[in-house]
Amino acid sequence: MRTVVMVLAAAFAAWVIHSNLFIIADPLIQGILFVSGIFTILFLAIGATAKAPDSIPFYDWMLSALSLACGIYFYVSSGEISDRISLLDQFTTDQLFFGSSLLFLTIEATRRTTGLGLTGVVMLFLIYNLFGYLLPPPFGHRVSEFSYLLDILIFTTDGLFGVPLQVVASYVFLFVMFGTFLAKAGGGDFFFNLAALVTGGARGGPAKIAIISSGLYGTMSGSPTSDVVATGSITIPVMKRLGYKARFAGAVEVAASTGGSAMPPIMGSAAFIMAEYSGISYNAIVLAALIPALLYYMGVFTQVHFRAVKYDLRPSQDEIPTTKETFRTGWVFLLPIIGIIVALILGYSPTFTAGVGVLVTILASMILKQTRMSLWAMVEGLGTTTLQILPVAGACAAAGLVIGGLSMTGLGMKSANVILTVSNAQPLLTLVIAAVVTIVLGLGMPTPSAYILAAVLVGPALSKLGFPLLPSQMFLLYYAILSALTPPIAVAAIAASAIADDDPFKIAFSAVRLAIVGFLLPFAFVWNPGIVLELGPLANTLAVIGAVAGALAVSASMEGFIKTQLSSLERGLLTIFAIGAVSPYFAVSIVCTLLIIALVGRQALLKEEVPASG
Repeated sequence: MRTVVMVLAAAFAAWVIHSNLFIIADPLIQGILFVSGIFTILFLAIGATAKAPDSIPFYDWMLSALSLACGIYFYVSSGEISDRISLLDQFTTDQLFFGSSLLFLTIEATRRTTGLGLTGVVMLFLIYNLFGYLLPPPFGHRVSEFSYLLDILIFTTDGLFGVPLQVVASYVFLFVMFGTFLAKAGGGDFFFNLAALVTGGARGGPAKIAIISSGLYGTMSGSPTSDVVATGSITIPVMKRLGYKARFAGAVEVAASTGGSAMPPIMGSAAFIMAEYSGISYNAIVLAALIPALLYYMGVFTQVHFRAVKYDLRPSQDEIPTTKETFRTGWVFLLPIIGIIVALILGYSPTFTAGVGVLVTILASMILKQTRMSLWAMVEGLGTTTLQILPVAGACAAAGLVIGGLSMTGLGMKSANVILTVSNAQPLLTLVIAAVVTIVLGLGMPTPSAYILAAVLVGPALSKLGFPLLPSQMFLLYYAILSALTPPIAVAAIAASAIADDDPFKIAFSAVRLAIVGFLLPFAFVWNPGIVLELGPLANTLAVIGAVAGALAVSASMEGFIKTQLSSLERGLLTIFAIGAVSPYFAVSIVCTLLIIALVGRQALLKEEVPASG
């Protein structure tokens, strides 16, 4: 049955390629076919519980068949559905049955793919949509019948078939396919070896390998948890052998894997959703995200380096590949990356760019015998893509239900008014509340869902205060991403704890410490948009230089060590100078940047301390 499911999943992936690249379909029809197809496979591939039997039980067959039946019905009746006037035309009996069935199937698919957290949020919003009229102002709304709710959520593109699912059904699916084929051909091993070649010989080399390789892998996977499992199974044991404590080794992997979702050019699926939701072009988002992502990894990297210097952690040279070993076959995997970058620069759509990436990956793998994929490997690549997209599709389908309900009741604007009332419309306090709300929304949820909910519930508050669109949307995206490592849930830390054999909460708190630059960055680029390259050339240059100095200062202050132990006064001064370095006021930024350089330079001239033990 596993083979049968894999073949079905591969056939579905082939249809997605065809529907995106070779035909122009109505968004509603394409959404209907995508949802029914993905649900048909989902109920066969993912059991109802963690203890589900290996064989597919009869009720899963029934749910799969019902999903297929819904797709057939909606496709056959698409003309009638398109012609009906929403909220005016009465439902027929069959429309009511299949619409209600699809709503139920979406909730169950969400539960199976993302757990009770997001499912509970969806149910809460559905209850609010139906019974919110009982609440007092400003949260109450007019009476909503079930048929009214069903009309908006299922029979229009404002609900289930809205922007989140349309994005998943197009370029998210194709970019995940690109990453899958790249990994199938051996690209993952090449990027790991490349990271080892660049940093493996330095002090703390294995930890630095984890940072670079996880960043490269994470931009393809878009999932901190899968990134931890894929790269951490190699890097965490090596870090422990080098002398890092299990907690710190796990935290390094978690912090590095989480940042992959913010690293261009792919950035996980949330970046594509941002492009559709905000109206900002994907190319503009990629360009704006580059500097913050590099600053994030600089923060993690420098903290790891200072820790390695402090304890004199040196790797074994036997574990480092040679340049010849790395590039003997690995050079072919540079071709797909080049192909994607060229397509983006030439201005092609993300969908076409992803298709170019997949095609170039397949063609590049054929150049050498060692990387050549068999026909079955390609089928597995297609099928694996579909199986990997199941959780994202479930999450985005659920997010579509929430967005449809919010637009129907106007809760998004009401929540913005509440946030502004609580913060007294103070910009800094509003940003703090926005960050906290986004992290709370993201606890235990996939990044796309967390970002979508934040954009709908919190985004209007930032817009009312006049924050620029791109920095404010990036602000929400960053905290949606960082929720993966934030206690108390910290799903990425839970994955790392099994490999590191340590407490997931301790790993999560250590990961937050390592990712401190990432938590501060959103405030910095909202305050000074030059960090996301939104100002003129001179202002952008000064902002980036100041941000680099600020990231270095924060990392040194957090670790309390550069070449020697830092005093409390030095750590405090570095923190203050870091704030000034990212200031939008040129004079303040330049002075604070020079002071950071002077303090760090003074440390560089000192004699290195005898390494600490432990």
